Amino acid sequence: MKVAVLDIKGKETGRKVELSDDVFAIEPNEHAIYLDVKQYLAHQRQGTHKAKERAEIAGSTRKIKKQKGTGTARAGSIKSPVFRGGGRIFGPRPKDYTQKLNKNMKRLARKSALSLKSKEQSLVVVEDINFEAPKTKDFVNFLSSLGIENKKSLIVLGDTNNNVYLSSRNLERSEVVTSSELNTYKIVNATSLVLTESALEGIESNLKK
Repeated sequence: MKVAVLDIKGKETGRKVELSDDVFAIEPNEHAIYLDVKQYLAHQRQGTHKAKERAEIAGSTRKIKKQKGTGTARAGSIKSPVFRGGGRIFGPRPKDYTQKLNKNMKRLARKSALSLKSKEQSLVVVEDINFEAPKTKDFVNFLSSLGIENKKSLIVLGDTNNNVYLSSRNLERSEVVTSSELNTYKIVNATSLVLTESALEGIESNLKK
């Protein structure tokens, strides 16, 4: 499948690149996408939630009232969960939320996500971009030239470019990553996917392994 290469002003350069059918034209496996996205989101959780239980509360161990004759329920400790300031019953404890997913499944998920974007015609290939200095206005003009300034966009570079990254950092609906940082969640979460030529080479070489 051939796709026209656009320049930084959104105009066709007259060149086309061949997208690998093994990466951008497979039958999408939605379950693989689901598993990879679920793993990514699970790994964002710190799992440091903690509440003190009865044994961890600081307080007197004195029996607070006599066992019988008060006309109310018996009580042995001020740290009981039924009292204000007492321990919590079955409170949350620190937990590791990491999940395992083999490399082949993750690779299939990324291929499926890229194939979906290609099928939906939400994928654009542009020349390698660079700015003379970090400037948000230049990046907004770049998005406007592609007609995606109001869409949630993901721009994928071949290598780290601080000027491009810093120019995009103030924009809530746009994100810049390198081809090595690309994952299934970021692809699926974006409405428009913009690949530079160098990023395209890196993505195909990584996913054809």
